[in-house]
Amino acid sequence: MSVWPAWEVREDDGAMAWFTVRLVFSDGARVDALAVVAEGGVLLEDVRAVPALSLDDLGALADWIEGPLFEACGRLPGREPATEAEAEAGGPRRARPAWPRGPEGRWLVAQEYRAAQEDGVDPVLAVMCATGHSRRKSLRLISQARDAGYLTPRHARR
Repeated sequence: MSVWPAWEVREDDGAMAWFTVRLVFSDGARVDALAVVAEGGVLLEDVRAVPALSLDDLGALADWIEGPLFEACGRLPGREPATEAEAEAGGPRRARPAWPRGPEGRWLVAQEYRAAQEDGVDPVLAVMCATGHSRRKSLRLISQARDAGYLTPRHARR
C-alpha cells in the first residue's frame, strides 16, 4: 500500500489532511482512494477500484487503510488528547526539536531516507514526517544530502 499527502486545510483550531492511497493486490486488482484524516477518523471521498469493490469490501476499505494513514500523518487512531493543552489545541501535536542545519542535518535526512527505503515506505514522506517540512523543502534537503555524498546520485551522469 502506498500513501502520500494530497493537501491540507487548516481552519480556526483544527486541520484536515487529504491523502492519496493506492492498494495493489497480487491478483492485479487495484484500489485508488482519496481519504481525509480529521477529528480522529478516516473519511473516504473518492474510491476507484479495478475490478469494482463489493459493498462489503467498500465498507471495510476505511478499516484497511486507517492504520497506515494515521501512521503517515503521525497520529494514533481514536486517541483522545492526553493533556488539557492537547485538548485546547484541537488534538495531539507532535513536538519536534528544531532540525539541525548543515552537515548534521543532511546526514540525518540521509538516515531517514535510507531507513524508509529499507522499510519499503515512501522516503520523501518519511523525511517530511521527520523534519516537519513541506514536500518541496524535504526534496531540497534530500538533494543537499545527495550533493554532500550521504546518498547515492539519483541519475547516472554522462
